[in-house]
Amino acid sequence: MEKVLIIGCKRIMDDVCIGCSRCLVGFNRREGYFELYKDEEAEVMGLLSCGDCPGAGIVTRLAQVKLWNAPLNEKPTKIHLGPCLAEHCPHKNEIIKKIKAKAGVQVIEGTHPYMPENIFA
Repeated sequence: MEKVLIIGCKRIMDDVCIGCSRCLVGFNRREGYFELYKDEEAEVMGLLSCGDCPGAGIVTRLAQVKLWNAPLNEKPTKIHLGPCLAEHCPHKNEIIKKIKAKAGVQVIEGTHPYMPENIFA
């Protein structure tokens, strides 16, 4: 079974995309980048922020995920970056490099397909 960890931008997660519901709805519906799991068992094991600009805390945050989930025998098998990171973050490339160097799992740049053209769409 795939265990998906979703990582997003701290500032956007805290102030704009409250609850990150679009990522979770996209996963539940297996839409957008989550179509990868359409025909297999998968679950979201967590939502994590980058730790704030410039992503200096991402490695520590990933270590915390490992530590906190060790007693549960859970670890991510795939990491998805929310659109807040994958499409809008000026530090994206450095954050991805750090994640790939330390996580040891595939990093996928994207989650849901629900990007409105304007706030009232």
